[in-house]
Amino acid sequence: MSSDLFPGFESHWIDTEIGRIFARSKGKGPPAVLLHGFPQTHAMWHHLAPALAETHTIVCMDLRGYGWSTAPKGDGRHETYSKRAMGQDVIRVMEALGHVRFAVIGHDRGARVGYRLALDQPGRVERLALLDILPTYHVWEQMRSRTIPESHWGYLSQPYPKPEDEIIRDPIPYFEGLMKAWSAAGDLGAFDPRALESYRQSCNEPTRIHAFCEDYRAGATRDIEADEADLAAGKRIACPTYLIWSDYELVSGPVGNRKQPLEIWRGSFAPQMHGMGVTSGHFVAEENPSATLEALQAFLKA
Repeated sequence: MSSDLFPGFESHWIDTEIGRIFARSKGKGPPAVLLHGFPQTHAMWHHLAPALAETHTIVCMDLRGYGWSTAPKGDGRHETYSKRAMGQDVIRVMEALGHVRFAVIGHDRGARVGYRLALDQPGRVERLALLDILPTYHVWEQMRSRTIPESHWGYLSQPYPKPEDEIIRDPIPYFEGLMKAWSAAGDLGAFDPRALESYRQSCNEPTRIHAFCEDYRAGATRDIEADEADLAAGKRIACPTYLIWSDYELVSGPVGNRKQPLEIWRGSFAPQMHGMGVTSGHFVAEENPSATLEALQAFLKA
């Protein structure tokens, strides 16, 4: 069980308007929430969270539709799984645990929730660290111009119920195939077996598969709209920002770009962003936890 990965952490079930959100917490310092990516759960933070909790109050939560959190049915406009709606879950979880303002550290889909929250609610986010993503609107621009393939983004965002019906026939090989493809070694060797079990439990169930698809449908619609509206309005992230990118995923992987990641972020939502690349596949917190932890500790202390 993933509880073995978080010794000394408390477990919480927090009621929200869409159901319950699961979280773990530990520490007594400044608060920071860790947001996982696809197709994972809060278990992806097991290397980093205990060390970060030595200096901060760390909250690891399962996003709606993932892990042990409620998986509501999607709506026709894909608002339910928009990153704006997911950001409201973060606020409710943190407020329930006594934190009004906090740092946000997000990987993959969780990082998209994080930067949307920082744009929507600047008074909430003390500082923001993003792990291995480029802005959502930018990635879709690249895919729609055929600069990069649509890959799983295009597949999962197809209309309901096509991808759901296809994936449910054999879900674990599909999701683990993606994880292998995005890992530098091309296999699952970097992942703790207990974390893998958490991911398998989360993805091997129809309502979760639907949630994953709705997450990507929202990315292709509501999330792009929110990004483009903020760009047009000149809105920028106000807090200190930091990016950690993998030398595999962002430079040569499926969301790659010839421009440097920092250049893309500085030219859009985060003009003052700093960061560093690490030798890793996409899953930097699990494939290269030492370099990722060192960078995050330095950023949180700055």
